[in-house]
This record gives sequence, structure tokens and C-alpha cells, in this order.
Amino acid sequence: MSNFVHTIEGLNTWVGRAFAWCILILTLSVSYEVFVRYVLNSPTVWAFDMMVQMYGALFLMAGPYALAQDGHVRADVLYRLFSVRWQARVDFVLYLIFFFPGILALFWYGWEIAQDSWRYQEVSWNSPARIQVYFFKTLIPVAGGLLILQGIAELVRCWDAMRTGKWMDRLEDVRETEDMLMHMDELKIPVITPKNS
Repeated sequence: MSNFVHTIEGLNTWVGRAFAWCILILTLSVSYEVFVRYVLNSPTVWAFDMMVQMYGALFLMAGPYALAQDGHVRADVLYRLFSVRWQARVDFVLYLIFFFPGILALFWYGWEIAQDSWRYQEVSWNSPARIQVYFFKTLIPVAGGLLILQGIAELVRCWDAMRTGKWMDRLEDVRETEDMLMHMDELKIPVITPKNS
């Protein structure tokens, strides 16, 4: 069971890492546009569309990654007080009632939008560069499909927690500094800080 879950998590973690490079492309393109616009007084016609597509791609493909890393925001005022079995039951029901209908709609309608975009060879209407957008719109059903896979992995994780009373380990990736410091405190690892001179 854990191999199945970790295979899906591994796929979504790999895709998230790959699309994280959009941040670098986005940063470089914004910097380039600012330089040519304000220093050389020669703005581009393509930078705005490219920035929108990079940000959109990053936003879409970060969803499955964040779900795989349990990084989505959770209002857990009461939830954290429940036992693991009850947390798993609540998650299981909420995935079935709210998550899957929304994500299935994203996949279904995203597929239709991408199909239409490819059929018309759709281009951007925001700028005279007329950049193709059908490649970008293909990411909508791809992100939906990856979210469906990760949702299935989350249901399996919940089912396992309901049976065993403990959560299955997640594949580790990057962690927030705060989480690392809390983990070091739990393990009683001393945190070394520089001395004042």
C-alpha cells in the first residue's frame, strides 16, 4: 500500500520540482522586461504573455506537489485535537464530498478547453506577439489528472490511518526552516547560533 502511495507522491514531487524552474524563467523575464523598458526605452511585445503563462504553469502544477507534501492550508482548530483515526475519517469524507467533485470538474472542463484551444490553434489576444496558448491550456487537464492521482493516494493514506491509527510517512522534500527547527528540538539536537562579539 505504501509503495502505491509513494509512487504517486514521487511523480507529483518530480513534476513540482520540474515546474519550479518556472520561477527562474519568470524572474529573468521580468528583469529583462524592466531593463529594456526603463533603461533602453524599448519594451517587448512578448514578455507579458510569457510571464502570465509561466506563473499560470507554476500555479497549476504546484497544486499536486503541495498536496503530495501536505502543504495546503488547513483550518485545524478542532481537527488537531482528534485522534489519528478520526482525522483520517474526516479527511476521507471531505475528499469524497468536496475534493473529488471539484477536481473531476477541473479535469473534465479543462480537457474540453484544451481540446478547443488545440483545434483553433489559439493565440493570446493580450499582445501583438500573438503567443500560442494551447500548450499552456493543456496543463489544466494535466494538473487535474495529477490531482486526481494524488487524491486517490490520500484516500489510501486515510484508509490506512483508519486501520492502523497512525499516518503513513510521506516522501520528504524541502522543508520550511521553522519545521526543521521544530524537528531538531524534538530530537534534542542543539541549534548552534553565532556568539555576539
